[in-house]
Amino acid sequence: MIRLKKIWHRGAFRIAAFFPYDPRVASKFKSVGATFSKTHKCWYLSNTSSSKRLLMNLAKDLNLRLDYSEIKKQRSTSNLKKSDLPLEHHKAIERYKLYLKGQRKSKSTVSTYSNFVGLFLKFNDHKALMDLDQRCVERFAEQVLARRSYSISSHRQAMNALKHFFKLNSECNVLVESIEMPKKDRKLPTVLSSEEVLSLLQVTRNLKHRCLLALLYSCGLRVGEVLKLKKSDIDFDRHTVYVRNAKGRKDRHTSLGESIQPLLINYVRTYAPCELLFEGEPGKAYSASSVRAFLKRSCKLAGITKRVTPHTLRHSFATHLLENGVDLRYIQDLLGHSRPETTMIYTHVTERSLSAIQNPLDAAVTKYRQRDKNDKNMRLSRNIFR
Repeated sequence: MIRLKKIWHRGAFRIAAFFPYDPRVASKFKSVGATFSKTHKCWYLSNTSSSKRLLMNLAKDLNLRLDYSEIKKQRSTSNLKKSDLPLEHHKAIERYKLYLKGQRKSKSTVSTYSNFVGLFLKFNDHKALMDLDQRCVERFAEQVLARRSYSISSHRQAMNALKHFFKLNSECNVLVESIEMPKKDRKLPTVLSSEEVLSLLQVTRNLKHRCLLALLYSCGLRVGEVLKLKKSDIDFDRHTVYVRNAKGRKDRHTSLGESIQPLLINYVRTYAPCELLFEGEPGKAYSASSVRAFLKRSCKLAGITKRVTPHTLRHSFATHLLENGVDLRYIQDLLGHSRPETTMIYTHVTERSLSAIQNPLDAAVTKYRQRDKNDKNMRLSRNIFR
C-alpha cells in the first residue's frame, strides 16, 4: 500500500508518497520524476492533477493500493475560494495581501504568507476575527504545523506570516512579540571539491547546460539569479557579471573567471539567445526545475553521491574562495549577503580552517613520542602502557 499525504515542502504544497522501503517501488517513483525528501522521508510530486493521474497509473503498474485517507482530512489553502471561509475571514486575507504588497514584499512572499494565514483562518473558521487570541496561534502550531510535519523552515515562515497579520489586525487579542518561533536548524552546507566541480562540468555534454552550471559555480549565483541574467549583464572587459534585483531587492557585481569566457562566447554564438541569457521557450526564461533535473543527471554521470542542488555550487564557490585565502568580507559582497554572520557558516566547512586544528589524539601521540624517544614507531594498535 502507498499512503498519500499533502505536505508543504520547498515553498509549495506537494503530494507525498509513503511506503515501506522497496527498491522496486522506489525505482519506479524515480523513473517518473518523483524526488525523495530526506526531511519528510518520502517521495513527492508537485500538487497537480497530472501528478495524481501519474500516481494512479504507477500504483496500477505495481499492483498496489493508494491510501487517500490523510489527503481527505487535510485542507489546503493554495486555492482558497470565498466559500471556503467566512466572509469576514476572506476579506481579512484580501486586506492582508494589499498590506504585504504595500510593504513591498516579493510576489513569492505574498503568496506564501497569504497561504499560511489562510490555513490559520481556515483552522479557526468557527471564530470571529476579534475572538482570535494567543491560544489560537499555539493550537495552530500544535495541531496543524507540527502534526502535518511541516519543516522548521516552513514553521518559521508561518509564524512570520502571522506576526505580520496581527500587526495589521492589532484589535485581535494577540501580542505579536509573544508569537514564538522554533529555532533554526543549523545544518552545514554540502560542498563539492574542486575536482568534483570539474568532473561535473566535463560530463555535462549539452553546451547550454554546461555553461549554466559553470556560471553558477564561477560567479556564486543563486539559481533564480542565473535564470534572470541578460546578455547585457555579462561584461567581458571588466570580467564581471551584473546581478539585478537579487534577494532583498539588491543589485551587485560578481567576478567572471577568465576560463569561463570562451565557453560563454561559444554558447552565445551557438544558441543566439535574444535578451535573456538562458531561454527555455523563445523569449521565456529557462525553468529552475529543468536545471535541477539535468544537474541530477550530470552528478550521476560524474559518480557524485552527495545530495547536490544548484545552491551546492554557490556553497562550493564561497568555500573554495575562503580556502584560497580570500577575505570573508569580500566573499560576503560577492554572494550579496546582508550580514557577515550568514557568510561565516563557510568557516565551518573549509578544509583550510579544519586542517589548521591539531587533533588532540595526534597531540597526545606526539607528546608520548617526545617523552619516550626509544619508541618512535608507537602505534595505537597495541598496548602503549607496557
